[in-house]
Amino acid sequence: MKLDYTNNKLHGYQRHNQLADNGLLFTSVMLNCWMRMVLSLNMLLIIIICKILCIFIILPILLIILRRYYSKKRTERSHKETVVGFFHPYCNSGGGGERVLWAAINAIQTKYPNIHIVIYTGDLDAHPEQILNKTEKVFNYKIEHKIEFVYLHRRKWVEASLYPYFTLLGQSLGSIWLGLEALNSFVPDIYIDTMGYAFTYPLFRYIGGCRVATYTHYPTISTDMLRHIYKRVISHTNKRVIARNPFLSAAKLIYYKLFGFIYGWVGSRAEIIMVNSSWTEDHINTIWKCPLKTHKIYPPCDVKHLTSLPLHKDDEKCDNIRIVSIAQFRPEKNHPLMLKAIYELRSIVKEEIWEKVRLILIGSCRNFEDDVRMKDMQDLSKHFALDENVEFKLNISYSELLLELQRATIGLHTMWNEHFGISIVECMAAGLIVIAHASGGPKADIIETQPGSQNGFLATEAEEYATIMAHIINMHPKDRNAIRTVARASVNRFSDEVFEREFLRTIEPFFRQKQE
Repeated sequence: MKLDYTNNKLHGYQRHNQLADNGLLFTSVMLNCWMRMVLSLNMLLIIIICKILCIFIILPILLIILRRYYSKKRTERSHKETVVGFFHPYCNSGGGGERVLWAAINAIQTKYPNIHIVIYTGDLDAHPEQILNKTEKVFNYKIEHKIEFVYLHRRKWVEASLYPYFTLLGQSLGSIWLGLEALNSFVPDIYIDTMGYAFTYPLFRYIGGCRVATYTHYPTISTDMLRHIYKRVISHTNKRVIARNPFLSAAKLIYYKLFGFIYGWVGSRAEIIMVNSSWTEDHINTIWKCPLKTHKIYPPCDVKHLTSLPLHKDDEKCDNIRIVSIAQFRPEKNHPLMLKAIYELRSIVKEEIWEKVRLILIGSCRNFEDDVRMKDMQDLSKHFALDENVEFKLNISYSELLLELQRATIGLHTMWNEHFGISIVECMAAGLIVIAHASGGPKADIIETQPGSQNGFLATEAEEYATIMAHIINMHPKDRNAIRTVARASVNRFSDEVFEREFLRTIEPFFRQKQE
């Protein structure tokens, strides 16, 4: 009995000691966790303080140093007169954007002959003489040769092919890298971007100390693109694998919204914003949120010359029914839709009419990817058995373009949300009846479909395009001529003269301040 009592008492002491040890262990663990948490909080506090110091002290100091460095480079340059730098890495491409560039340069040279003009270009394989000769050949602009070309070697960093994923972000960061090369090569007084590289604006304004203006053809990101992702619509900006996956679509939507916020900030750093259409203006105002300094200036078109061409009757043109498309071989131009529309047309019209139909695809290629794309279109036309009815004309001269326009009856345009559509205006001015995509600038600014004032047609699907083409072919010549007449009268607001006047009026404050 006494032994049991002793054993129980011993076990009690052991349990008490065990509990005490457990308590000490718990206290030690808690103390250790608390110490780690304090150290983590201290480290976090140090990191936050370092970031604050970096943002509010180091970055401003770095900005001041760089600003003084580039200001010194500006004062030491050989050109003492005002220098306007045009940022257009693809100035030799021969598209509608390049027409705006050369029209703007022509306007400045005419009004301000003492201004020195610099063009930042990535066309390393083209000499200045070749570029200016091509400009005269393609656009009929005779530019004075006192232009300085600054050749950029980092253009590949803005190529979409370099970024299979996060393309918008990659190209935007690449444009900063390209812009740094441009700024290091030459510091202008006035910086005008005519390609829409918005991420370069803070660079040239805050570091380069330049006055910054932009002529934006289309926003890098738009509310329409966000809507496509939200609705999971497959397009060239929303691949099938993403559109079919709700998780990937949600992730991409978040990415686009974050990118849109940053894009809005950098874009609004431009002091003068010029846009080319009502559609672009609406989207830029929505994203950049600076409508008071945004000006809508329609791009220049050779309206005066084209409207002076005689309107030939259809039976005077040629034996064929020629349908013309003028578009670079870029993915967004949607050449496959044109071929599908022609394929659908074959099943609508009579055989004797079909044998006369010819689709003339006129365009240019910027790079190897565009060359591959054009060859793919040639293969697709063979796949549809259209090789006898489709012709490809690459990099033709301005005189050849005029000849094609005079011989054609219908102008075809298939790009979704085209920002404006210079080729549409050119076709209308030359007397073609245009079928344009029912979206973007063509729908908002160019094509009118109301009876009595109709100057063209709008469509979206291949079947719809084919039906309208068949309708135009079967129309009475008098009805076709009525549309042509209205179309020609409607395009005067898109002339070179109107563009130059509005462009000079908009950027005039920059030059006035320089003179003062």
